[in-house]
Amino acid sequence: MRYFKQRLMLSGLILCVNYLMAQNPLIRNQFTADPSARVFNGKVYLYPSHDILASPGHGKVGWFCMQDYHVFSSSNLTDWTDHGVIVSQNKVPWVDSATYSMWPPDCIEREGKYYFYFPAPAKAGGGRGFSIGVAIANDPAGPFVPQPTPIVGIHGIDPNVQIALDGQAYIYWAQGNLYGAKLKANMLELDSEPVKLEGFPDKGLKEGPYLFERKGIYYMTYPHVTDKIERLEYAMSDNPLGPFKYAGVLMDESASGCWTNHQSVIDFKSQWYLFYHNDDLSPEFDKNRSVRVDSLFFNEDGTILKVIPTLRGVGITSATKKIEIDRFSAKSTDGIAIAFLDTASKFQGWKTIFNKPNSWVKYNSVSFANKKLKHICVNARSTTGGTLLISTAAVPNKIIAKVSIPKGDDWNVTKITLQSIPVGVKNLVVQLQGVGNLEVDWISFE
Repeated sequence: MRYFKQRLMLSGLILCVNYLMAQNPLIRNQFTADPSARVFNGKVYLYPSHDILASPGHGKVGWFCMQDYHVFSSSNLTDWTDHGVIVSQNKVPWVDSATYSMWPPDCIEREGKYYFYFPAPAKAGGGRGFSIGVAIANDPAGPFVPQPTPIVGIHGIDPNVQIALDGQAYIYWAQGNLYGAKLKANMLELDSEPVKLEGFPDKGLKEGPYLFERKGIYYMTYPHVTDKIERLEYAMSDNPLGPFKYAGVLMDESASGCWTNHQSVIDFKSQWYLFYHNDDLSPEFDKNRSVRVDSLFFNEDGTILKVIPTLRGVGITSATKKIEIDRFSAKSTDGIAIAFLDTASKFQGWKTIFNKPNSWVKYNSVSFANKKLKHICVNARSTTGGTLLISTAAVPNKIIAKVSIPKGDDWNVTKITLQSIPVGVKNLVVQLQGVGNLEVDWISFE
């Protein structure tokens, strides 16, 4: 993943906007967690929490540390724009800014306004535990204006707000169990007494409620600890406040051992997606997490097929972008290793190491819309030298190029002419031909 900044002049002000291009994890210039994804005006807007590393006097060292929220947007789930900070603990009147506990948020649109809900501990005298506040904007990217006080009647974390089929708005949160209540039309006050939601496991931590509706069925998704770390589960109901019926596991516990997970589910351009997080960029400290997305599918009876996490994620990658094959769709059973480019600067991403003859990776969904492409570029290094065979994944494979990587210790871009030019959206295979030990950062076409 790479990112760059563009300075924009708007109404006499200069804004700095980050444009990010990524697979899984989606955002790689900062830590992001607890993603709330929303579809507004034909785009996906992503409202995650923002993990930072605690230091003495700034959060609790060794624990979750969050001081603000960013919002990101994408029209294709591949290219993401960082619109910057929208809410900060230092600029919300009621928040105790010494707590660094701006935990999982949510955002929803109603009558042309955007309501951003977030939990945080209140200043002294504001009640024990977490309260839930609201910030309002006229645009999904902000600017958001925090309300002077939190919502009366709620003490808990992980707010989620949904508007039911009849137009009634509901808010959900966690406080040992999962709770819900109606919201007034102003989206700022409760319109009913909170109720404990029924139909969920009695034992184990439950948090992060996220409700969505499909074909008249309300799905309540949530993280649940059944052993030591969280897995994603879901329950179903014909009523926004239940009772719900437990329906199964949405995603298993993280293979990396990341203690938490947190989810949202959207329908975008007739495909459903699950947003979640893992510790990709901080495998040794799972309090610094990173947002992911994968496709989600339903059975005919409305139940959900378990989502298997991938590195490739979703979306179509342009052939002219830097294609990071370490985010592969499939690979050979041996001869392939993935490692950070720089362990001291993990935001630089990963490299793919080919170390056995015929070892390969496959990278799905590359768009060759530009028919004038003539060259392939490979950023690689090799202490032995070697050859990469690049082809389409169709049967039989069609060779695109054979790239000889020179022997050396430094990273270099090798550029050669294509043997054949793919057309349309293709799956690519990159294979080590013969012996050698090659490290690849990215490939690209021009």
